[in-house]
Amino acid sequence: MAKRDYYEVLGLDKKASGDDIKRAYRRLAIKYHPDKNPGNKEAEENFKECAEAYEVLSDPDKRKRYDQFGHDGLRGAGVHDYSHMNVDDIIYGDSFSDIFSSIADAISGTFFGGRRSRQQGPTRGYDLETTVQLTLEEVSKGCEKTIEFTRQDTCTECSGSGVAKGKKPSRCTICGGSGQVGRSLGVFGQMVSTCPQCHGTGQVITDPCKKCKGKGHVPKKRKLSVKIPAGVHEGQDIRVTGEGEPGRMGGPRGDLYCYVRVKSHPFLMRDGTNLVVTVPLSFTQMALGGTIDVPTLEDTRQLKIPAGSQHGSIMRIRGQGLPDIRGGSKGDLLVQLIVEVPKKLSAEQERLLQEYAKTEEVDVNSESKSFFEKIKQHFNNK
Repeated sequence: MAKRDYYEVLGLDKKASGDDIKRAYRRLAIKYHPDKNPGNKEAEENFKECAEAYEVLSDPDKRKRYDQFGHDGLRGAGVHDYSHMNVDDIIYGDSFSDIFSSIADAISGTFFGGRRSRQQGPTRGYDLETTVQLTLEEVSKGCEKTIEFTRQDTCTECSGSGVAKGKKPSRCTICGGSGQVGRSLGVFGQMVSTCPQCHGTGQVITDPCKKCKGKGHVPKKRKLSVKIPAGVHEGQDIRVTGEGEPGRMGGPRGDLYCYVRVKSHPFLMRDGTNLVVTVPLSFTQMALGGTIDVPTLEDTRQLKIPAGSQHGSIMRIRGQGLPDIRGGSKGDLLVQLIVEVPKKLSAEQERLLQEYAKTEEVDVNSESKSFFEKIKQHFNNK
């Protein structure tokens, strides 16, 4: 089966920075992680595919070879075949610690980290994601949005232990309570990985809590107000600290990431901090000039059109764009002028245009003359 493009796998374009790659991988690793998708083979394959894409694109040399020659250029470059690997070996194996260490630091060891046991002590909870819809007007001024979502909260019945009241967990019979199991690699020694039964805790729940069924957490709806800064961009994330899922064994909560989606505007389009509007004008307005009303985010502004303006020309109204999220002055409103040709003329309009056409010299414009001369020369040389 042909491999997918690595940029497509991570949802990026070829201009993505190293931070963009790390951020995209981190999100997908959380989304497809086996702990969140137990028994889901499709999620497991996606997890492996993302890990392979991250290995290549996070390495400058491998990324350069891939950009030049594609998948064929990676032969002999030491890229691992993740499709045939065990997931725990990818996450916990020493061979891959360099690949995941930066992500492990970013999420405080929630998932990754060499040979250490993942549940022997308190661990940080999972991050959550949601989207927030904004209008251009809200982007311009900044705003507060009410976010509603469902997250896992600590079970009040068992205080997050997952064990029924008055009961205690039992020691894992597979790892003997160590949380880790060894696998012989022959002459290469032994590979240590997390125990598949207790998932590194060293304990198993034989008498689960009835309310949470042994999970230690239950779903709960949450509503909160999120402050959106002015000038925010499409796809940018707003991080709300401590609003993710609860950590295990007393660990801190994860964070909530609100990803921005900007609704389309009926007239205006965004170009960085500038706004762009296309205004259709008649031939007479372009030829004779005049004053028109141009829509902005707040109202309309008058704009003087010089006589003889050309189709596609752009005029600027300063300070009517969007603010830079890092501070500073606003961008501008760029007004593109286009000629709108009427589809139907009255008899009088047609007569007047016919009269005008008789007086028109079509070759007086130097650019037009040059263009038609090039056409004649092209066909005469054939």
